[in-house]
Amino acid sequence: MAPLHRTTMLLWSIIASILVLTTVNAQEPEHTVSYFHNLPARLFFFDDQPSLIYHDVVEQNIYVSNDEGRSWTRADDIPEHKAAMVIEHPFDNNYAFVLTKGKVHYRTQDRGKTWKAFDMPIGPALVGRPLSFHSDPKKYGYILYQGTACERVGPWGAVCHDETYYTKDAFGSAPQKLLSETSRCQFAHSSKDFKHDAHEDLVYCVAFDTTANDGVHSLSSSRLFSSTDFFQSDSRVEELGIGKNARGVVAFAIVSKFAVVAMRDLAPGNNGEMLLYVSVDTKTWAQAQFPHATSAKLRENAYTISTIGTLFVSNSNGTYFVESLRNTNRNELGYVDYENLYGVEGVGLANIVSNAEEVEAHRASKQLKSRITFDDGRTWSRLRPPAEDSEGRRISCNPSDDECSLHLHSVTLPHNFGRVFSSPAPGFVMGVGSIGEYLQPYEECDTFLSTDNGVTWKMIRMDAHKYEFGDSGSIFVVVNDEESTDEVHYSTNLGKSWKKYKLGLKVRARVLTTVPDSTSQKFVLLGQISKKDAKGNDGRCVVIHLDFAKTRQRQCTEDDMERWYARSATNEECLMGHKQWYKRRKADADCYVGDKFTDPVEHEDNCPCTDEDYECDYNFVRQSDKCIPAGPEPIPAGICGDPTKTYMGSSGFRRIPGNTCDREKGLKKDEPKEKPCSAAQPAEGEIVHQTFDFHAPVAQYSYFRNSRTILVRLRDHTIWQSSNEGYTWEQQHPEERFISFYMHAYSNDRAYLITNTETFFYTTDTGKTWNKLKGPTAPNPLGLDVLHFHPMKSDYLIWSGGQDCAHFGENCHVEAYYTTNNGRNWKLVDTYVRNCNWARDAELLADPNQIICESYKNKQGNQLFFKMENPLQLIGGTDFFNKKTLLFEHVVGFAKFSEFLIVAEYQTDRGSLDLQVSLDGRRFASGLFPPTMRLEQHAYTILESSTKAVFLHVTVSEPPNPWWGNILKSNSNGTYFGVSSDYVNRNENGFVDFEKMIGLDGIALINVVSNPHEAPLTGRKELQTRITHNDGGTWKPLVPPKLDSQGNKYACDRTSCTLQIHGYTERYDARATYSTPSVPGLLMAVGNVGEHLAEYTESDTFLSRDAGFTWEEVHKDAHLWEFGDSGSILVMANDEEATDHVLFSTDEGASWREYRFSNDKIRVKAIVTVPSDTSRRFILMGYYPRSPDAAVAVHLDFSALTSRQCVLTVTNGPQDDFELWSPSEERTERCLFGRRTYYHRRKRDANCVVGEQEKQQDKIVETCACDWVDFECEFNHRRDAEGNCALIPGTEPLSPDDSCHGDDEYWYERTAYRKIPYSTCEGGIRPDRGTAHRCPGLKGHGALFWLFVLVIPFLFAALIGYYYYRKSGLARGTIRLPGGDTGPLYARDSGALATLASVPWFLLGVAGIAWEWVSSRFELLATGFRSRRGYRNVPVDEDAHILRFEDED
Repeated sequence: MAPLHRTTMLLWSIIASILVLTTVNAQEPEHTVSYFHNLPARLFFFDDQPSLIYHDVVEQNIYVSNDEGRSWTRADDIPEHKAAMVIEHPFDNNYAFVLTKGKVHYRTQDRGKTWKAFDMPIGPALVGRPLSFHSDPKKYGYILYQGTACERVGPWGAVCHDETYYTKDAFGSAPQKLLSETSRCQFAHSSKDFKHDAHEDLVYCVAFDTTANDGVHSLSSSRLFSSTDFFQSDSRVEELGIGKNARGVVAFAIVSKFAVVAMRDLAPGNNGEMLLYVSVDTKTWAQAQFPHATSAKLRENAYTISTIGTLFVSNSNGTYFVESLRNTNRNELGYVDYENLYGVEGVGLANIVSNAEEVEAHRASKQLKSRITFDDGRTWSRLRPPAEDSEGRRISCNPSDDECSLHLHSVTLPHNFGRVFSSPAPGFVMGVGSIGEYLQPYEECDTFLSTDNGVTWKMIRMDAHKYEFGDSGSIFVVVNDEESTDEVHYSTNLGKSWKKYKLGLKVRARVLTTVPDSTSQKFVLLGQISKKDAKGNDGRCVVIHLDFAKTRQRQCTEDDMERWYARSATNEECLMGHKQWYKRRKADADCYVGDKFTDPVEHEDNCPCTDEDYECDYNFVRQSDKCIPAGPEPIPAGICGDPTKTYMGSSGFRRIPGNTCDREKGLKKDEPKEKPCSAAQPAEGEIVHQTFDFHAPVAQYSYFRNSRTILVRLRDHTIWQSSNEGYTWEQQHPEERFISFYMHAYSNDRAYLITNTETFFYTTDTGKTWNKLKGPTAPNPLGLDVLHFHPMKSDYLIWSGGQDCAHFGENCHVEAYYTTNNGRNWKLVDTYVRNCNWARDAELLADPNQIICESYKNKQGNQLFFKMENPLQLIGGTDFFNKKTLLFEHVVGFAKFSEFLIVAEYQTDRGSLDLQVSLDGRRFASGLFPPTMRLEQHAYTILESSTKAVFLHVTVSEPPNPWWGNILKSNSNGTYFGVSSDYVNRNENGFVDFEKMIGLDGIALINVVSNPHEAPLTGRKELQTRITHNDGGTWKPLVPPKLDSQGNKYACDRTSCTLQIHGYTERYDARATYSTPSVPGLLMAVGNVGEHLAEYTESDTFLSRDAGFTWEEVHKDAHLWEFGDSGSILVMANDEEATDHVLFSTDEGASWREYRFSNDKIRVKAIVTVPSDTSRRFILMGYYPRSPDAAVAVHLDFSALTSRQCVLTVTNGPQDDFELWSPSEERTERCLFGRRTYYHRRKRDANCVVGEQEKQQDKIVETCACDWVDFECEFNHRRDAEGNCALIPGTEPLSPDDSCHGDDEYWYERTAYRKIPYSTCEGGIRPDRGTAHRCPGLKGHGALFWLFVLVIPFLFAALIGYYYYRKSGLARGTIRLPGGDTGPLYARDSGALATLASVPWFLLGVAGIAWEWVSSRFELLATGFRSRRGYRNVPVDEDAHILRFEDED
C-alpha cells in the first residue's frame, strides 16, 4: 500500500507577529511526516538528484520520492511483493534496477518515475551485488548480470552453479551468456579511479575451469579469466606472472586505482594463507609483499574470523605494503574501524585494541582507542580532547595527558547510513565518543565536532546523537540516538550555537541523511514511533522530511567565503607535492551557500619538492635514506661503446607517480648523474665483479630470506649491510659496538642488531630502515642466545639478558623477559634461567602463549659456576608464564623440531638421561631405547624430524677415545627408538656427519667410523660414507664414478673402493650444503675414491644429478661451491690455497670456464648467494694472505651471461627448457616412500635464466605397492649380516598393539619390521603384519545399538539445528537479505560435505544446519592432519641441538 502523508504546517501566528516586528530572517524549519509499515533495507538518493528510493524488503515493495522525501508513492509498475533487491547505476544517475527472486526484473531510466520489465534466463545469484557496470558514460548500458542456474536432481534437491550474462543496452534487448561456472565478473573499466589504456570491453571473470556434477568445485580449479569480446572468440587465463600456478583465485576487485586478485596459496604445506596480486595497468601483475607481523598473514576463512588486525599502506604501485597500524579493531563481518576523511588527502581515523594480548587470550573485553593520521598512515597520534564539555564544565582529566584522549565509535558499530565521520563538506568531522583512557559503550558517549579535519575537537551535545551536514557544511543537524525524542537541534554557525526544532511527535531515530554531496538544506529523518503514538493502519515507521531553507534568507556571496587549508594546523600541509584547500562559508556569515548538487572544488598549490616526494627508481633499492643500485645499471645500446667514457644515469630517485611538487623550488633528487661506463650493465656474455675491503675479519654473516640484503658482522664489533648482494656496502651505526645480530627465525623481513648494552636496533623491512629500542637488560655474557622468536606472532620475543654481571659479579645470572610488541615493553618471565623459549613451533601445535624455561632451582650465586648439584628444572608457563607448571625436576635441556618437543631428563639416581617427547608441550611420553642403548652417555644431538620421525645421534665413544655415536630413529610419535646406523662420526662440538638432502624426502648422507676397534688405540678414525634413500631404513656406500675428471681410471678399483665425501663436521660454513632447494637431485661434495676418506687437501670435487645414486668427478682438488639461479650456474673456488679466479658452469658441471676476479690472490672461505639459490650474483668471502686480520668481499655478477628466459610449458613440449625428473629413473628401486614423484628442473644443456619464475608443483605419478624398502626394523631389532631384521640378543620385542583405528577390520601382531612412517605405499608385501585378529565392533551389535548410533544422533542434531535455524534468521518470518556473500561458492579440494541437496530435507536438512554450526566452531580439529613436505636447511646454531651434561668428577 502507498504511504499515508500528513503535512504538519506549523502556523504560530502570535509568535510570527512578534518575529516580523523584530526581523524578517529568522524563520522556523518545516517538516513533513510519511508513514510506512517496515524499516527499509535500503534508503538512497540518486546521485545529484532529489529522487529517493525506499526499499521495504519485508513487503518487497519499492517507494519513490522525487522531492527529497517530502512525498512518496509506490512504484506501481512493479507488482506488489516482488522487489527482492534494488541496485542503482553507479555511473548514470537516471538508472536503477529492481531484481526479483524470479526471472522477470525491472528497470527505471527516469529515477524511479517509471519502471519497465525485462527477462533473464535465470534468477539472480545470492551475492552482494549481482550486477556490475561499465564506468564509461558512453557505455552506460554495458552491464554484467550474475545468476544461478539449477538442474533438478530427484524429487528433493538440485545442483546449481552460477552463470554470468551481459547486455550492451541496459537490458533493452535479450541478454547474452558471458560465461558459465563463474563466481564474479567485472569490467576492467568499472572504476573512475582505475585509469588505464586497456581495451574498452575488457572483462575479468573469476570462474572455474572444470564443471562439477554436484555443483561443488575444488578451489584449485578457480582461475581468473579475461576477454575483450565477451568470450566469443577471445578467452584468456590470466597467469598473473606466475604461469600455471595462478590457481585458487578467491576474489577479484577494482580497488581505487588498482586491480587486485586474492588467491589462496595452494603450495604443499601451506596453512591457508592468501596471496594478493596487483596491477595498475591490467597488463602486468605483481605479488603484493607484506611484512611478516602480528596477525598480518592474509587469511580467507568462512568460519573463524579474528577481530583484531593490522593496517597496511602500499607504495605507489600497490605491490609493497608496510605496516601502518597494528591491533586495529574489526568486527565479525570483517568491517574495520578505519575511514579516510572525505576530500582531504592523507587524513584517516582508526580504532585500535589497546589490550589485544588479553583479548586474544580470552581474558578481557576490548578496550578501544582512537588514532588519527595526517600523513597517509606513516604516523598516528591520539585525538586531543576538548578542555570543556558542551555545558562549559571542565572535563575530568588533563587533555595534555596521553591517557586523556578522545575516542570515537567507528565503522564496526554503525548508527547511520553512509560515511561515519565526514561528508563532502570540507573539513567538518563529527563523531560519537568519550574522553578518557579508552572508548566507552555507545550509550555512555557524547557527540563531538571538529571543523579543522580532526585536529581540534569540541563537545557539541551531551549524549549520543545522529548527525548530518547540509548546504556544503553551513548547517549541522543532530538528533538524539539514545532514546525517543520529539526534537532535533541544528546549527548555522559551524557549531558555535544550537537551536531546537520541535517535531510534534516522539520518534526513535534510526537514520538521518541528506543528498550524498551534502549540498541541500533538506534532510530525511527515518525513525520509529511507539505503539501508543501510532494511528490506525498508518504504520510505526516514519520518514520525516526536514526543510531548513527558510532559516536563512540570503545567499552567500564571495565575501562570505574563506579559504580553508587542509592539515594547516598539523604542519603537514604538503602531501603528494601540493597543499590542498577549499572554499567554505565563514562561521559568522548568516547566509546559505545554495550550490545544490555542486561538489566542493579542490584547489592545489604546489609545494617545493622534498625528500618525501621521491622514491627509489627502477633497479634501485632503499637502504636507510639512500637509494642504491641493485646492480650495474641497464642502459640503452650504443650509449657506452667505450668503457672509459661516461654516461648520464639515474640518480637512484624518481618522483612518486602522481606527485606534483615543484622541482624548480625544491630538491631535484631525480636529476641525472654522470657515471662511468664501467659501472653500467655489461654487454651480454660478460661478467663483472666488485671488490670491497673490510678492516677486520668476518665473524658473522647472513642474508635476509627472500631478499637481496645481507648483513656482515666483523670481529671489531661493527656491522655492515649490502642491499644489492654485495655490490656496495654501508656501515650501520658506527657509534655502537655490536656483539651479535639475529635474523628473525619466522619473519623474512626482520632482524635485530644486539649491542653490548641494553640498546638494540631492529628492522621490519629487510634493513631499509633501522629503529632503536632498549632491551630490559644488557645481553647475557654466558654465550646463550639473546633472542627467541614466536612462529605465529613476529612481535612476540623472548630476551635472555644478564643481571649483575658487570665483571662477573657474585650474583651474575640470566633473566628472561618477553614482549608482545617487538620490544617496546618487556615483562619478566623468570630469573636464573638458561633457556626460555616459546612452546609453539611451526608444526608443534602447543599453546601459542606458553613459555618453557630451563630454570635453576636454587636462585642465588653466580650462574656461570652452577654445576649438577643445582637442578635445572623445566617449567612450562601458560598465559605468558603467569600460570606455571613444573614439567621436570632435573633436565639437561630441551629442543623443538617440527612437531616434536624433546626433553633430556636427568635421572640423578643412575646418572643417565631419559628422553621425554611431547606433541603439545603439556603431555610427555618417555622415549624407549634398546637395552644396549641406555642414555648413560653424556651427550646426544637431535638431527632431523621432517619425515614423521626423529633422528637422534647418541654419543657412545668420547675422550679419551675418538668421538662417534649411533643414529637412532623413532616411530611416528617419537616415543620409541631403534638403531638406524652405528659408529656415525661426530666432532668435539657435538655436530654430526649427517645431512638430509634438501627438497627430496628421505635421502641422507652420513660418515661412519670403519675402524671402531682400532681407533681407540691409534686415535685415528677412518671414515666411510653411506647414503640412504629410504629415510634411514638401509644405508649403502656411494657408487664411485668410473673415470675421473681427466678421463683416467682411479687407482683404487676393487669392490671395496667407493666414493667417500667430507661431511658436516669439517665445514667452515655449515650453510654450504651438499644440495640446493632450487634443483631437485643435484649434489656437490669434496671427497675421494678409496676404501676410506682421505685428507681434505688430498680430495677432489664431485657432483651428482640423481640424488646421490651416481656421481661424476667435476674437478681436481677440493673446492668450495655454490648453486645459482636454480642450478643454471654453478660457481667453484679453490679451497686448498689462495686463488685469483673462480670456475663456473652453465651446464651443471659438464664443462667449466674460468673467470679471474683479482690480480692478488685471495684465500676464499665461503661463497655466498641468496638462500633460495635463485640469483646469478655471488659474494666471495675471504682474506688476502698478506692481511689475515682483515677481510675482503668480492661481488661476482653473472647476470649478463645470457638474457634468454627459460621457457616452462605444461605439456613439456620440444621448446621447453625444463624436464620432468624422478629419483626412481633407471634404477631397480622404482619408488621412494611408496610413490613415484616427478620434479621440474632445467635441462642440463639449456642456456637460459630461470629467475624467480615458479616451477610446476611436484607431480605424483603413482602410488606404489609396498616393497622391502618401505620397511625398517622394529624396536629392539636390527639388521643382521644378510640384511634381515632380527631381535637383538638379550632383548624382548614390544608387546602387541591390539588397538583398532578408524575403519580397521583387523589388528596385526608385531613382527621384526615396521612400516616407514613417511611411506604411502599400498598393497604389496606387508612384513610388518603378523597374525591377524578381527577388530571388535560393528558386526556384533544388535538393533538397540543401531538405534542409538543412527537415530538418536539425528534427532539430537535436528534439535540443535532447529535452534540454530531460528537463531540465525533462517526460520520463517525473519528476513535474510541477499546483500552479502556468506561464504565461498566452492569447497576446498576435499568435497566430503559437498551438498545435501539430493537427500530429503526433513531427514538431513536441519541436521545439516547443525553440522554447519558445529563444524564452523571446530574447524581447527582438522588442522592436525596437514601434510608436511620438504626440508628445512638452517644455520648450525638453529639446527643441531646438542644436549649434554658433565660429571662432577
